[in-house]
Amino acid sequence: MSLAQGQTHDGGLPGSLGRVTLGDFLASLPDGPELVVDGDGLEHAADITVGWMEPSELEDPTPYLLEGEIILTAGLQFVGDGGSPERVDGYVRRLVEAKVCALGFGIRPYFDDVPDAVVDACRRHGLMLLRVPERVPFAALGMLYARLLETQNMRALRRISEATRALLRGALSDRPEGQVLEVLARQVPLWAVLAGADGRPRHRAAAPGLVPAEPDRLEPLLAKLFAGSGPRIEVDSFAEPSSAAVTGYPLRSARDANIGALVIGMAERPGPVERNIVEVAVGLLEALSRQRTGGALAPGQLATALLLHPATALSAIARGGGPAKDLLAQCTSSSRAAALRVVQGIRADATASARTAAEEPGRELLQWRRIFDTRLVELTDFGFSAVTRLKVDDAAIAEAERNGWLLAISDAVEPAELAAAHQRATAMRAQVRSSGRSIRVDTMAWSVEGLLGRDAGAMLAAQLLGPLLAPGDGKARGVLRVLKGWLEENGSWDAAAKALGLHRNSVRRLVGQAGEMLGKDLADAGTRAELLIAMRFLDPGIFAVDPDAAAQSA
Repeated sequence: MSLAQGQTHDGGLPGSLGRVTLGDFLASLPDGPELVVDGDGLEHAADITVGWMEPSELEDPTPYLLEGEIILTAGLQFVGDGGSPERVDGYVRRLVEAKVCALGFGIRPYFDDVPDAVVDACRRHGLMLLRVPERVPFAALGMLYARLLETQNMRALRRISEATRALLRGALSDRPEGQVLEVLARQVPLWAVLAGADGRPRHRAAAPGLVPAEPDRLEPLLAKLFAGSGPRIEVDSFAEPSSAAVTGYPLRSARDANIGALVIGMAERPGPVERNIVEVAVGLLEALSRQRTGGALAPGQLATALLLHPATALSAIARGGGPAKDLLAQCTSSSRAAALRVVQGIRADATASARTAAEEPGRELLQWRRIFDTRLVELTDFGFSAVTRLKVDDAAIAEAERNGWLLAISDAVEPAELAAAHQRATAMRAQVRSSGRSIRVDTMAWSVEGLLGRDAGAMLAAQLLGPLLAPGDGKARGVLRVLKGWLEENGSWDAAAKALGLHRNSVRRLVGQAGEMLGKDLADAGTRAELLIAMRFLDPGIFAVDPDAAAQSA
């Protein structure tokens, strides 16, 4: 059977998500109302939905009733001839046929007690009968029902909200379609099968104890879904208990082409809350299917061009022509002439970064695509790299840093120079880590120290100057101080002796000892430069040694 999407086939108050059962209502009654006839409802009170509370003194109110209502009456229609057993029996019979779940009879002003004819008719037809004393107005019962319904509506909204958040987390995971199906199966619960545009199952999920229908059982329903158009659903029912209510939803492209289908099965028809949760899942799966089959075409085409004929594609980008440059512009939401930047992101807490990337890589990817307005984002071992047309203003940097990320931002370049811009951003990562702040290439002061960063510089110093850094070795520290003074004076013996307050020959001897201890040729300018750079990463206090003592020990 085919239904327009959104059409329901269960009773209840229109527009209400919550459900007040007859059991809930009876348990909440104030002192006073008495159960005179339990009828056929008491045993199943937990499963019977109260649709509304309706006061009525009409002889036949059934044309105006919803399914599952409780009728409240003071018995005006039973006064005089209306109270004959035949008339009363007809009244109760019509209520039962209209699926009224209970009759509440108010004492006074017309009757001092429930008429026997009403009691007998209710017993005969199995209709629950409540005696409502004069001190309990019908309005109080209506307000009680309204409070119960409001409470249930809030619970329903909370459940829908929690399920929606879980479904969104699934959609942002590394396998979004499968995760959305698994979350849906747990939240409702149900079994679910996601079919592709060819009608073949792509993903399956089921709540504990439920078994999805076999593919051949679903073929007729899927055929109906793929044959139709527009928003709709197909419903069916199988013999298995977990498939008593089977519903199929088409997944449609922006042009109303069928690009897949979702089929769910439940032990009973879904209620309003379950339908809302399922419809959220259908919307997410439809968006994911559109993205997979038709959305974001430019990145896929660009990647294909670079994989199959990289030289031609890169050459076209460098010349500023050809489809490859058009695709690059689409990927970065820019014009063909726009300059681009490379942004590298580093999280200070590397452990947290690795854990987050492993748990929710899709979520991180979408975050950077949003912030930098680009589809060209790569998750890396250090964090991420992105190509963007944006200048990456202070607001974007602040947002990244609030989330614990530091950025290395290249200068603006033409597409053909992106690889060089990436190298410059890579060279800045050490300085970004050591400084604890984001840096732009075009605002930084370039130096070997800056490019190395504190951590790499400390490693360099330990490797090159290790023999002179032994703890407690005053002689080695004195030699280190003299070597530093000599290097800072560009290898001039006289200038170093004057700056250090030593004799020229003492400087020569100590520098010679330094070369022997380090195993280095200090006559080589490159070696001297490396040593001087390494010394700049040492604690200044390490050079606080008496040079006279060092000279005497030599």
